[in-house]
Amino acid sequence: MRTLPLQFPQGQYLIESWTDIPGWADDDQLAAFTAFRASCRAVLSQKVPPADKALGGSLRQPCHAARNASIPDIALARKFFEQHFVPLRISRLGENEGFVTGYYEPIIEGSRTPSEVFSVPVLKRPSNLFVRGVRQGGAMPNKGQVFRKVGRRKLVPFYSRAEIEDGVLAGRGLEICYVKSQTDLMFMQIQGSARIKLEDGSTVRINYDAHNGQAYLPVGRVLIDRNIIPKEEMSMQRIRDWMETHPEEAKDVRRQNKSYVFFREVNLAADAEPIGAQGVSLFAGRSIAVDRFLHVYGTPFFIDGQLPLESEKTTQPFRRLMVAQDTGSAIIGPARADLYFGAGVEAGRVSGRFRHNARFTMLVPKSLDPAAAGLTMLLPEARPADKIAKAIAAEQKAADAKAKADKAKAGKAADAKPKAVTYHPRKIHHRRKHR
Repeated sequence: MRTLPLQFPQGQYLIESWTDIPGWADDDQLAAFTAFRASCRAVLSQKVPPADKALGGSLRQPCHAARNASIPDIALARKFFEQHFVPLRISRLGENEGFVTGYYEPIIEGSRTPSEVFSVPVLKRPSNLFVRGVRQGGAMPNKGQVFRKVGRRKLVPFYSRAEIEDGVLAGRGLEICYVKSQTDLMFMQIQGSARIKLEDGSTVRINYDAHNGQAYLPVGRVLIDRNIIPKEEMSMQRIRDWMETHPEEAKDVRRQNKSYVFFREVNLAADAEPIGAQGVSLFAGRSIAVDRFLHVYGTPFFIDGQLPLESEKTTQPFRRLMVAQDTGSAIIGPARADLYFGAGVEAGRVSGRFRHNARFTMLVPKSLDPAAAGLTMLLPEARPADKIAKAIAAEQKAADAKAKADKAKAGKAADAKPKAVTYHPRKIHHRRKHR
């Protein structure tokens, strides 16, 4: 068990009471409890807890309690969280709020074979894609350098989006299926998963598997910088509409983002929710993606903000307990989250409008109560101020005395030294003249 107060790089937190959290008493904590208990299966199956993160393995205790608890209604679910957690308001240093965006799972028309209609391939991970420290074909980090092997030993940066779109990987049997446009593919890559509806009525489910290691640049930022779409009007739907009506310009904008995502086919039912980075199915409206380098999967967060749930022009209160079950390369910081809203067109419209500030309350297991830990933390032995002042004065007095003695000693040495005689020829000659 940790005994020190929590520490988050570049983060700050404030201990709250449950009554301080707007909307806590009105939320459906039973829905959040269902998502939390699903995460607990993954938490309890971990052989080595994540010791490099603030919460470490502390979720195991409330997860054991959740697994054995009978929680049939909202009131009992709310009581469960209040009994097992401490609420902490968390944010980046110097800021009061965090930032949220939204994501969803696209449902895209596609085909197993290429045609004039379905011509853009959805690719799986190439066999020569290599990341140092990761076994070939193993789970990849969503950041860091990615290489391709040339020969037996040489490593060079992997191909960029432009090179892949131009067909550098064609003919290697990497195609999972085909979709209608590069815009469809780009949105699948941004979201990290998709449901591909085939012509025969069946569905192919795909999930993120790897990336090419090139720099990620949001296309929305490119469109804003080029004054194509105003920042206040930016949304996923605006991006899609513009790209579909400006295909040639869209190609250049799209390729400014050199990052490229590879997928894997997963065995999921057509209507099942996608699998998040924690390895459990996501819950629409209750799952969030967080910075995996700071947070532990399964951590509950209460998100409080004003979001455009109904339209782009108005906002409504969004106050909901959610569970960290996923991650993303653009999700960086202690109070940064991507809210998962489900699958399909409507989920895409809603989640695509989110780029808003929100307050983050992280639920910390009581075993890590930072207030209690702060009271028991060992501190250095106190040094009374008067003793420190006297010690400094004594040191200064001794230094002054030593300096005075050294000066006196130097003077005596100068007096005892024989004086040199200096002769002046002109004065001697003058005396001789008058002698």
